[in-house]
Formats: sequence, C-alpha cells, structure tokens
Amino acid sequence: MPDAPAEFTDVYRRHLPAVSAYLARRVDRADVEDLAADTFAIAWRKRDAVAAGEELPWLYRIASYQVANHRRRLAIRASALGLLSAPDSAPGADAFVEADPELAAAWRGLPARHREILALVVLDELPVGEAAIALGISPNATSIRLHRAKKALADALAGARTDAGGQGSDPDSSPGERSAPAAT
Repeated sequence: MPDAPAEFTDVYRRHLPAVSAYLARRVDRADVEDLAADTFAIAWRKRDAVAAGEELPWLYRIASYQVANHRRRLAIRASALGLLSAPDSAPGADAFVEADPELAAAWRGLPARHREILALVVLDELPVGEAAIALGISPNATSIRLHRAKKALADALAGARTDAGGQGSDPDSSPGERSAPAAT
C-alpha cells in the first residue's frame, strides 16, 4: 500500500464503500462504522505489508479479523452479563451426585430461589439473619422462604423415592396443595 498520506486517502475513498458493505453483511449496522474505522486504522499502520493492486482483498482480510474480534467481544459480554445477572448462585446438582444421586436430582428440580436459600443456610451455614442480608430481604421473609424451600426439597425427595419404589402419588395434586376432604 502506498506510503504517502494522499495515496492512502485515495485507497480509503475507493475502498471504504466496499469494506463497509462487507461489514454490513456480517455485523449489526450500528457497528459498521466503528469496525470500518478500525480496519482502516490497522491498514494504515501495516500499509507496507500489501502489494499494489491487492488493497481490497487485504482490507477484507483485516475486516474479517475485526468481525471475529467483534463477535468474540459480544459473546464474552453476553456471557459475563449472564453470569453477573444470574439469580442462582447456589451450587449445582453435581456437588451432590457422589453423595446422593436422589438428592442431586431433587436439587436440580428446585427453583433457583429455593436452591439459593438452602445453600446459604444449610450448606454455607449462615444464620437466617445473615442470609436475609445476603438476599436483601427481611429475616421473616427469609424464614418463610427457607421453610418453603425445605418443604419443596422434602417433597421432591419423597416423590423421587415413591417413583423409584413403583408407588405413584396422586397425579392431580401438586406438592404444596392440600387435597379436599372426601365427601360422605
């Protein structure tokens, strides 16, 4: 590529539309301008590495690296945000598999809010008051949530044991639901 700024400006003006179109087919339109600018900034710094007449394919190669880096940044950002915003900070079921496969299956079936409170109070051995601070709720709400989580885990374990034993439970009732008294 030419050394002189005037010659580089000519290459820029000639190939910017093609590079921009290349990028527009691969990334969100809002990112095209920034990626094109990055592509030409790299081209300016490495202008001695290209032969005359091969500027456009060389620019496409630089742009392809910019697209790959851009996609990688988006994926990292998405996974980092997902990790930061995940409400479930309790251990995974695999922590229990070796000790008790039934417990691991029951743990996997619990909602995230139940796993979280059980992990804080039972596994991490936090008192209810400290668990409340960790959860950002009142101690009373924590106690209620803990009671419900223990009940849900017990019901899940009981269901796993009855399913394993071949005895079915009432399919029309849910774990926290009371059945109506029989009519006489």
